[in-house]
Amino acid sequence: MGTQFGVSDPPDSDPVYDALVSALDTRLGGSKTVSYYRVNYPAGLQPWSVSLGNWDLVRHIEAQAAACPNQRFVAVGYSQGANVVSNSVGVSSLGSLTGAPIVAVIPANIAPRVAALVLYGSPQRGLPLYKPTTITGTYQARTLDDCATGDPACGGGVDSAAHLSYSQPEHSLPAADFIAARV
Repeated sequence: MGTQFGVSDPPDSDPVYDALVSALDTRLGGSKTVSYYRVNYPAGLQPWSVSLGNWDLVRHIEAQAAACPNQRFVAVGYSQGANVVSNSVGVSSLGSLTGAPIVAVIPANIAPRVAALVLYGSPQRGLPLYKPTTITGTYQARTLDDCATGDPACGGGVDSAAHLSYSQPEHSLPAADFIAARV
């Protein structure tokens, strides 16, 4: 059984992505076939970039689900990428920092195949200016929503270094364990 691991961060090399992939590969130890896909969108402060990522993530999962009927999926988003993942499961990021309206949602017939969601530094958790939202409903128990202490994007803190800390083992290892337990 394959697991598609969708990461909502487009750079070729990203320390958060690299740390999680390394930890997950170690946790799974070759027991599962894993493929990775980087969502194609121009991460930036423009809200439309979340819409592009939302569209790409959902379309990719739909295509993979059709091509591989037994494949399961994991979606991971860091910062703005968390908005992409949230929108893709029907939880609107509109109103949060770099948020956007939902443009596509993973279809209900594919939803049971989404094994896990991991959100790092999600702006939807809120700056004091925004109404905080979280993943609810069918995906709630399958979601790890990680906010580093002091992270201004998700916890209302003032430590910008906290928002850059998700590549550290205290974040990547629990996320890898969370995913490995569900795939």
